[in-house]
Amino acid sequence: MTDYEAERNDTVEEVIEFREAIVINQDSYKISIEALNGKFHKGYNEIRLKLSKNNLSISDGKVTFLPIITNEKGEHSSCPHLYNLNYNVTANYYTGYVVFTEESNISNWKLYLNFSQDNKVYKIEQSIEVLKQPNMNLNMTSFTGKDGEQYIIALVAPQNPKVAENNLVAGIYKYNKVEKSETTFPDPTQFSYSEVSNFTLAIDPRMPEPSMGNHSSPNNKDLIQENDGLYHGVVNYTMTGNWTLNFILYNQNGLIIKGTKVSTDFTPGIEGQKSELHINTLF
Repeated sequence: MTDYEAERNDTVEEVIEFREAIVINQDSYKISIEALNGKFHKGYNEIRLKLSKNNLSISDGKVTFLPIITNEKGEHSSCPHLYNLNYNVTANYYTGYVVFTEESNISNWKLYLNFSQDNKVYKIEQSIEVLKQPNMNLNMTSFTGKDGEQYIIALVAPQNPKVAENNLVAGIYKYNKVEKSETTFPDPTQFSYSEVSNFTLAIDPRMPEPSMGNHSSPNNKDLIQENDGLYHGVVNYTMTGNWTLNFILYNQNGLIIKGTKVSTDFTPGIEGQKSELHINTLF
């Protein structure tokens, strides 16, 4: 039997500091990529990229960002990411995100970065390490919807929930299917994902352990998309422990893409039912 109390004591504290994860020098240019705590983890990662020459920031580099993983068979795939990075004028860096779907192990991740300067396009390849996600509140799931499309849901916040109503944030992404490419690798159109627009992610959080009897909580709010492209809602944790976030994903027309309703019955001594679309958390 899993010792959830021991696991909870091992969960990480909230990380808010961005640190340099990798640095690349190309000719006279320097590229620094920052992530929370200076590490890439499985799941959602916000990134900040600084491009400079002779210590002067470059704002018009038209930076593109493409992560690709290669498995032991030599097969390539990617994950949700922002391909064309946005420049933050106030902070002097480019912003984006990447949702790594696997840890570095037998398979290897590599970043393919391009930027433009002085009518020249610079192309860079950089191997990176993606670590196991130590925080179960930042889990993710991937699935095929009833429409035949490939989706990924990744939890973004809260990192460190409280026994209270918590703002729950998630990214929802879809793989953009295209015909086989005849162009030179890596063709970004073959590895493209988009943020799902105007969907609804209905939530029913429950404690599935037999001792909890399928316990739920009031005042939860379904997740809807806001201006940042992410989906925001509320999850009310009434106690610490092992929780399952049961989901039903609806498209913009109200049709179910994935997910099933779970029983609301109190079932002490019996493990709680889970939706076919769910993410486990622990705090």
